[in-house]
Amino acid sequence: MRAVVTRVKHASVTIEGRVSGRIGEGFLVLLGIGPGDTEDSAVKLADKVCNLRIFEDENKKMNLNLEQVGGSLLVISQFTLYADTASRRPNFARAARPEQAIPLYERFMARCRERGFTVEHGEFGAKMDVESLNHGPVTILLDTEGGLA
Repeated sequence: MRAVVTRVKHASVTIEGRVSGRIGEGFLVLLGIGPGDTEDSAVKLADKVCNLRIFEDENKKMNLNLEQVGGSLLVISQFTLYADTASRRPNFARAARPEQAIPLYERFMARCRERGFTVEHGEFGAKMDVESLNHGPVTILLDTEGGLA
C-alpha cells in the first residue's frame, strides 16, 4: 500500500457537484493499493498514519500526532500511485483490481475509525474533485513494500 499524507488546515472531496466528504485540521490521505497488499498491511498503514507526529507543538517542533490536535482524515482512493511511468503514457497494471482494493480501502478507514478518528472519504473509482489547504506544507510518502517502522 502507498499513502501520500498531507497535513491540511481543511480538505474536501466533491463528486458530481456534491460534497462527499469534508474535514477541518487533519490529514488528506491519498491511498493506493497494490496486488500484494493484505488486511494486515491496511491495519499497519492506518496505525502508522494515525501515529505520525507531524503537527507542531508549542516549541514549533513536529511533535504532535493527529489525536493530540483533534484532527480528522479525508481518505481518497488513488490507484494512480501505482503508475508505471516507463513510457510517457502511464500504465496502471500494478494497481490492485477493485475486487481486492475496495475491501482494503474500507479496512484502512475502519481501522482509523476504531482508533477514534473521524474519517471522511470519496467514492472508490469515481471522478472526484479534491480541494485542500496544505499546512506547512508537510507531505509524507508511506509505502508498506519498504516496510513500516
